[in-house]
Formats: sequence, structure tokens, C-alpha cells
Amino acid sequence: MPKEPISTAGAPQPAGAYSQAIAVGALVFLAGQGPFEPDGSKIEGAFEDEARQTFRNLAAVAEAAGASLADAVRVGVFLRDMKNFPAMNEIYREFFPEPLPARTTIQSDLPGFEIEVDAVLLREP
Repeated sequence: MPKEPISTAGAPQPAGAYSQAIAVGALVFLAGQGPFEPDGSKIEGAFEDEARQTFRNLAAVAEAAGASLADAVRVGVFLRDMKNFPAMNEIYREFFPEPLPARTTIQSDLPGFEIEVDAVLLREP
């Protein structure tokens, strides 16, 4: 099955050697997104602002793949500080409807930002 690269100007361009997403058949693997504007500038503000922008970026890449965050089957959340878990969990529900996807939340030493999120989607054929 061929790999289909997914790209959108609605989310920051990769800062390294990776794609915003890769689709293989019905599965779409979204690369980690962080709290950056589509032009690459970092969001300044509270953790909640960073989290919402991160989820908006993830949603933009999902849309470019012909899907949405409602199609997520697995989500990975990386937090610099686990004290932000309750706020992230609340904001997460704004972007992911029931049934909620499987999720892992990991504390990570992110370079200069508080949150990164990746996902796997199952899009309709």
C-alpha cells in the first residue's frame, strides 16, 4: 500500500525531516503538533492558549487528510509539566467527541513549550 504525504498551510510546517501526516489506506498518522501559529511563531500566553492552538493545528492536518479529530482512534499527549494535566484534559474534550480515542499522556522535556500532541485517525474509504 503506498504512503500518501499530507500537508497543509493551516498548521506549522515541519521543523525537521518528517511529514505533517502520512496516510496509508484508511489510517492517517498525524505528526506531533505544538503551540505554534501556522507561520511557525510560538503562541505566547497561558498553558490553555498553548493547548488550544496545539489541538487546532492537529485538527487542520486532520482536515487536510479528509478527516477530523472525531476520527481519532489513538492520541498521544506530551506535557512538559504534569500539573497541566487537568487543564489539558478539559480542553481535550473540546476537540475530541465521544467515543473518545485511546490516549497516552507522557511527561516530556519539551524544548521551550508545554504541550505536543500526535494522533492516529481512521478515515472513511
